[in-house]
Amino acid sequence: MSMGKSGLRSLDYSILQQCMHCGMCLPVCPTYAETRRERHSPRGRIALLRAIADGELAMNRAIAEEMNYCLGCLACTSACPAGVDYGTMVETARAEAEELRILATPKRDFIRWSTMRVLFTRPRLLRLVGRLLWLWQASGLQALSRRWRLTRLLPTRIRELEPLTPRICAKFSHQIIAPIERPRDGGVKHRVLVLTGCMQDLMFSEINRATVDVLLENGCEVHTPPAQFCCGSLHAHNGDHATAQLLARRQLDAIDPARYDAIISNAGGCGSHLRHYDRLLAGETAYSERAREWTRKLKDIHEWLVEIGFRRPAPCGEHRTFNIQFPTPHQTANAEVRGSMLEVGCSRSGDRGRSAPVTYHESCHLCHGQKVSAQPRAILRALPGVELRECAEATWCCGSAGIYNITQPRTATWLQERKVAHLRATGAEIVALANPGCHLQVANGLRAAGCVSTRVVHPIVLLAEAYAAERSTRSDVGQAP
Repeated sequence: MSMGKSGLRSLDYSILQQCMHCGMCLPVCPTYAETRRERHSPRGRIALLRAIADGELAMNRAIAEEMNYCLGCLACTSACPAGVDYGTMVETARAEAEELRILATPKRDFIRWSTMRVLFTRPRLLRLVGRLLWLWQASGLQALSRRWRLTRLLPTRIRELEPLTPRICAKFSHQIIAPIERPRDGGVKHRVLVLTGCMQDLMFSEINRATVDVLLENGCEVHTPPAQFCCGSLHAHNGDHATAQLLARRQLDAIDPARYDAIISNAGGCGSHLRHYDRLLAGETAYSERAREWTRKLKDIHEWLVEIGFRRPAPCGEHRTFNIQFPTPHQTANAEVRGSMLEVGCSRSGDRGRSAPVTYHESCHLCHGQKVSAQPRAILRALPGVELRECAEATWCCGSAGIYNITQPRTATWLQERKVAHLRATGAEIVALANPGCHLQVANGLRAAGCVSTRVVHPIVLLAEAYAAERSTRSDVGQAP
């Protein structure tokens, strides 16, 4: 691709002109905080991209690597007084670097093709791989290979990543959620569609089940298509613009947004990308109108619940105290045990149950990308027996950032340790967060720090458990003499 066809040079120039070089982004940029180098700041990167657009520089390896060193956390966009659209600039620069094949190697090309172009564009293949990984884990072979140190036979980089292998659920979303579910009392106020995601479907299907349960409790008829396509966020953030567009088209072919009051996302990173289908497909006549409707209907689960006025779970009765023992995430993955996932202890004394201290880590793309920050806190504060403790740097990236902890392990580990230190300082027993990548990064960091008893959980799972405890309370009271 010649410079005349450069993605940056064809970008609306006003986007590049927005930056006033005021430096308000510097204190919130993790990579600048680590190195204190101007080129590792949003302001420095924008200067490089503007020079490319002006024809003063050509895209080269150093600039391409700099764009990949950026987390894409969008904290700078929240701090920027001029409203700089930094995310569009970085994604455009990454796409240009990929088209020019500046960082291409046979190994890198194969990995990108096999994962982004093959695995994540075929939902059934992704579930098959997930099932094989589950068998590897459930059979004990993974534990044996670690005990016998067979992982030493793996290539160095894979050996380093193997301990981060996520646990796969025994059952995926389509196995524990019916395609259409309605409230128990039959009162339907809204019709919504729930997006189950890719990795969330495999690793955290209990979050999708909890999302459906909470929506049912709030008068929603819930549609959850069994087979769903990847949203394309992984592709868009890593410079594969064409595949991101392809997946957006497939999503719109499969789901008509006009049929629903809202399309619900419960993963911060996915939701941020899903909100921009209108921009992604703006130039395509066959899809642009539906993409605009999709963007208008796309809601984060916390945002939607606050918007419709979610029902606060009832506290325990004055003379009956219920102490909820929260399960680990994978204990709730099986729909057959959902009815007993809460161990409710009843006391007829007037003693109040101890409040569980909870802290909240904000997914970057939920708070900075989607501007959803107050709503999850409103839900956490509505939970009976929960004490919300604010965490320092709650809006800072944990180091996951999509695949950043794989491509930039040193900086990702530094951010992980920084995040874990702040979480531990709160003394919270539960860490609430709303993105699968954050979930894995924070859980792994806490485990490495020896905090094995700290629970990491989605806020919606806590709300679903509170509703379940409320039903159990009513049932127990009804059976009391």
